[in-house]
Amino acid sequence: MDHRSRAWARRRLRSLGWLELLNIPLQAVVWFGLVGFPVTAANSVGFALFALILLEGAGYWSAKLRQIATRTRSLPGAGVFVVARGGNVAVLVAGLLFVVWAVVADPGAGSWPGLGFGLFAVLEHVNYFHVQLMYDTAEDLRNLRSRGLRRAHLARDLAVRKRRLVAPPMTNGGSRD
Repeated sequence: MDHRSRAWARRRLRSLGWLELLNIPLQAVVWFGLVGFPVTAANSVGFALFALILLEGAGYWSAKLRQIATRTRSLPGAGVFVVARGGNVAVLVAGLLFVVWAVVADPGAGSWPGLGFGLFAVLEHVNYFHVQLMYDTAEDLRNLRSRGLRRAHLARDLAVRKRRLVAPPMTNGGSRD
């Protein structure tokens, strides 16, 4: 099937959204259950930051799927992602400051994993809201090698929303849609 077809795009978006949601309990079981990281405040805060960004990612892929299904130019719920983009910075900074304090106060298994989760959350935020860091298809990897890093899909969708909000109204009686 052509990777640019609507059917392929719908399947891809659906799987990306479900995988983000599945990763939350899966990662909790792996790290806290199988590996045995202790469930401390620092580790829990770091993991919560990570889970928050994964939830937002799942929400984005769901909104993108709705956008394709309805063939609209604007991302449904884009305003929520604008708020999340700014709110994440405050939440990530506050959470990471707490985890760093815990690492300094009591370094070890009770805090280092939390720092790792928190740093991964920052990378996921960058991946969704700024620059695409995840390249998981052959085409993505070819583009990375030939063109370098590219703007994140969500960042591009929010830029479209911003341009539409600041665009001057049509003067000839036409509409922007």
